[in-house]
Amino acid sequence: MKLYRYLTGPDDATFCLRVSEALNNGWELHGGPTLTFDGKRVIAGQAVVKETPGVFSRDMDLSKA
Repeated sequence: MKLYRYLTGPDDATFCLRVSEALNNGWELHGGPTLTFDGKRVIAGQAVVKETPGVFSRDMDLSKA
């Protein structure tokens, strides 16, 4: 099955670590990053995808896939 996640958060080292962790857990970048401003700080976003065996369920915890 194909899985999709969109990671978001303040554009800081913690966000970069979350994306790096996903990449090291078998996720792949899907497109380029996005940036927006919420009036106080820059918010980054990055889509990631992963091909994994199994059957899709809406009850899945994608952060643990």
